[in-house]
Amino acid sequence: MTFATNHLGPFALTEALVPSLPDGAKVVFVASAVEDPERKPAHAVGFRGARYISAEASARGEWIPGGSKLPGADAYATSKQCNLAAVMAFARETPWLRFNAVEPGVNLTTSLGQRDANAFARFASKYVIPLLVPLLLPFFKFLSTPQRAARVLTKILIDTSGQTGIYYDERGQPMQGSMLVRDPKFQDRIVAETRALLASVAV
Repeated sequence: MTFATNHLGPFALTEALVPSLPDGAKVVFVASAVEDPERKPAHAVGFRGARYISAEASARGEWIPGGSKLPGADAYATSKQCNLAAVMAFARETPWLRFNAVEPGVNLTTSLGQRDANAFARFASKYVIPLLVPLLLPFFKFLSTPQRAARVLTKILIDTSGQTGIYYDERGQPMQGSMLVRDPKFQDRIVAETRALLASVAV
């Protein structure tokens, strides 16, 4: 479900929309730096980077062994790596459009990770953490808020520079993904395997 929601759905929607988009239209994917096994903040909380085998394996919930012990972490990281790889491939395939990706930062106030948490964790997420985040922002570059992430996304969408194939960080500055996701051959493989998987599914 994670792979389908985060990667297959946006991929299929984008493929369907591309023929109707005017020249210069901007498409922004929300990626995540947890795809990178070298990302220290992600590693510190238990992520071990993407564990991609193939699109079909990902759809079955199969990942390269030795990943995270966090439930769903390998699925999430892998789906986000596929997002990022697809953006880079789309940017090369369709130079008349503007494909970019953004890492929105760690948003502690959304309660996204607390849906299955205990009552204390949910209480802290709702009432305590929102008070702490503004104090922590200057010290932890990877932290953000929904408002800050929205400003970054808006800035990218209204940018007139015409840049494409850029991965932006939580401050709206260009960043790099993992070594693997920067490889055009890997990007093309993700796109080809995703297209083949989607083509095999009855509509």
